[in-house]
Amino acid sequence: MISPRVEINLDKIWHNARTLVQRLAVHGISVTAVTKATLGSYEIAGTLLEAGVDTLGDSRIENIETMRHAGVPASMTLIRSPMLSQASRVVKHTDVSFNTELQVISKLSDCAQKAKRTHGVVLMVELGDLREGIMPDDLENAVRETLRLPGILLKGIGTNLACRSGVSPDARNMAELSAIADSIEAEFGLRLEIVSGGNSANLPWAISGADTGRINDLRLGESILLGREPLHRQPIDGLHTDAITLIAEVIESKVKPSQPWGKIAQTAFGVNSPARKQGQISQTILAIGRQDTDQSGLGPPLDIEILGASSDHLIVDSGVNRLSVGDEMTFQLNYSALIRVMTSPFVAKVVTQRSSRQTLKPADKHYATTRPEGDSIVESSITLSNTMPSCLQLSVPDKPLQ
Repeated sequence: MISPRVEINLDKIWHNARTLVQRLAVHGISVTAVTKATLGSYEIAGTLLEAGVDTLGDSRIENIETMRHAGVPASMTLIRSPMLSQASRVVKHTDVSFNTELQVISKLSDCAQKAKRTHGVVLMVELGDLREGIMPDDLENAVRETLRLPGILLKGIGTNLACRSGVSPDARNMAELSAIADSIEAEFGLRLEIVSGGNSANLPWAISGADTGRINDLRLGESILLGREPLHRQPIDGLHTDAITLIAEVIESKVKPSQPWGKIAQTAFGVNSPARKQGQISQTILAIGRQDTDQSGLGPPLDIEILGASSDHLIVDSGVNRLSVGDEMTFQLNYSALIRVMTSPFVAKVVTQRSSRQTLKPADKHYATTRPEGDSIVESSITLSNTMPSCLQLSVPDKPLQ
């Protein structure tokens, strides 16, 4: 099997998504599944839709275009403020976009009129995390100006918390968003279809039994793909935390001193590793590095310690587990490691198909491949990604050929 690779288990992703959809439905909240970490994978998108999510959301128009070209049948939302330079693509390929700037919404209006389409807009409100958002005192004017624009339909309001400054969603700021929604509706005599309360960081609040008020949508990515909540990176009860794992191959395994020798200056990345005084250790190097992932976000196997990384090398202390060249090691991922490893063109993406799902027919060409000699032959394919031509994506059904 090709290495390094990310192994993606669609059954576990389906389970995570389905579980969260059902838990939130009890509270009147629907799920927008965030696909930005998956680079527009039609296989993962189809699994999310089968699990019952209402909408797919992505911050990159390129990923949305990939899903559209693959024939993914879903309502799609651009969850990052559109770039002026991409306004026509946003109108063409998305149903809704999140916005904070009237200049951008005006451009979307122009593009919608030319395309003879109506484009939905959600206005994002700043509630303290200091990323994107219109200040609450300025929102009324933004609504008024948005309502005047032809080709634009105000779909709702939303907010984002915990991503930049770590501000936690709670009863106070969620009640504030609900109150703002009520105020906008009363002032303009309309009904907001969407009140999007935030992301996976909202889950502890949303399922705590608290009054969810007007919040009827959450944008979930990390919780579905990794089974964890972002505030404290704790596993969510009943979810898989290994739906996506990273496998890397050993390229060196030697007993070496735990401390370097010679005059010490900066490393290739400017930060020296902490001094260790453990005598001789079993040092193992794996063929993956900072160019591919965030080594601080990797969860190694038990009794394996990550010592450091350069661009292309991950160095670990394998302890009593003396590994051989060619052996493989499996890592769990946090969100930082996930989005970087999924973006790397040097890491293959291996998708285990669900036997029960109807696979969406991709628009890309496929080429047959097999496992290395000595392994079971598996019916599989390599998809050439639209956005990253050198990135390999393998689709591997569960059942080996006889």
